[in-house]
Amino acid sequence: MIALSNYLILGAILFSLSIAGFVLNRRNVITLLMCVELMLLAVNMNFIAFSHYLNDIKGQVFVFFILTVAAAETAIGLAIVVLLYRNKKTIDVQELDSLKG
Repeated sequence: MIALSNYLILGAILFSLSIAGFVLNRRNVITLLMCVELMLLAVNMNFIAFSHYLNDIKGQVFVFFILTVAAAETAIGLAIVVLLYRNKKTIDVQELDSLKG
């Protein structure tokens, strides 16, 4: 049987990779969206691991809600990226300064 600490370490590694990708690559909008999704998946892994080891189903129910929100966020984010590309012909974050107030 795999220990809880192994799942938590893997979740921490995934979360750290997503933070590193978010900080190091601030140019591509699609990469930023993928890093946010990876963060959510790392959190979901922790929820599932704790739910399994505590014999409680609440963590798994939380995961379904998080996946639903993540799917909606991805659909809206990609729609915004498509509209920005149509109008500006780029998805570079640093060149999209017309959204500033």
